[in-house]
Amino acid sequence: MAYTPQQVAEWMVEEIRFKGNLYQTDAIQYVREHFGEEFVFVNENGNASLSKEVKKAFRKLHGGRIAWDRDGFMWAWT
Repeated sequence: MAYTPQQVAEWMVEEIRFKGNLYQTDAIQYVREHFGEEFVFVNENGNASLSKEVKKAFRKLHGGRIAWDRDGFMWAWT
């Protein structure tokens, strides 16, 4: 089955809604295993990151209700 960035973003929002937060490392691992490598890339710092398409869909979905915690490398419900 082929997934879309929208489906990945929907999973992320639901995880955060349910748990209160989502660590980037957990998100990367889950997305790789359940949605596919095409939604993950290695950024200029050599770290795994979610694709720009996923991030764009994610931002649209949460509409500012989820914030990125730079120190904790996680997203959290605001």
